[in-house]
Amino acid sequence: MTFNDSPIENLDLSYYGIKNKVYVKRDDLIHPVVSGNKWRKLKYNLDHYFSISKQGIVSMGGAYSSHILSLSYICNQYSIPCVLLIRGELSNPLNDVLSKCKSFGASIKYISRENYKNSIWINNYLAVNYNNHFFIPEGGANLYGINGCQEIVNEIKVKFDYIFCEVGTGATFSGLVSGLNKNQICFGIVVLKGASNISKNISKNYHNHTNKIFDGNWLLSHDYHLGGYAKYNEKLIAFIREFYKITGLITDPIYSGKMFYGLVNELKTNKALQNKKIIALHSGGISGIEGFEKRYKIKIFN
Repeated sequence: MTFNDSPIENLDLSYYGIKNKVYVKRDDLIHPVVSGNKWRKLKYNLDHYFSISKQGIVSMGGAYSSHILSLSYICNQYSIPCVLLIRGELSNPLNDVLSKCKSFGASIKYISRENYKNSIWINNYLAVNYNNHFFIPEGGANLYGINGCQEIVNEIKVKFDYIFCEVGTGATFSGLVSGLNKNQICFGIVVLKGASNISKNISKNYHNHTNKIFDGNWLLSHDYHLGGYAKYNEKLIAFIREFYKITGLITDPIYSGKMFYGLVNELKTNKALQNKKIIALHSGGISGIEGFEKRYKIKIFN
């Protein structure tokens, strides 16, 4: 599987009273299933898998993770045995994401929330059960994932001061930061509630993967999780609908919707951003909308 570079488009936010020059990097257009940064984080992992002698790929994620959906699709395309370690307990019927993963031939194993967050337990479980598989961490957050996301910056041919992205595991964020010059800043919108240690974890993981210090031109905001990961928030849903009518961009309530919500608010209120040229990375996540709508029995886009 190969994909072309995603386009950059002008983003007119004058409706919100915003005068900044803003562009949107349309990674959401890369593929309908392997959306946005999911392909970025998986393509070098896939290259590495083919360079070693393993009999399959195993990874992990939440029940609504677009990472596990993308991985299961790719493994199906290449006839790679795929095992998914899912946080939480089995629920019937399966949600939309897990149903699609299963249709792509993935084997699903449920891990209790307590064990899921215990790295020692996970490592032991993998050693005992999947020693012949290549392990990709949650969200593709390893060196291969970081290197893939670094290429996003290389594709941007317009001058900019800030690039905005949402932050889950931090792999995309790390890749962007590592690709910037000293005069550019990556502004991360954290989508998780209570992720107070995320900057420390990102710095540690980045150093472990690259042997470089994660320092300088980046900042994180915890102000826009809007209830937490995959939680329903009326204010966010209203914004996503309005934003679509104004810009034509489809965003999701788990990742990109929060990023654009934060982007608009920051450009309206943050004096440090006045007159700055902005890139907004639309990293996809659209494939998760259907499952979110079924979960909360709503229709986001009419």
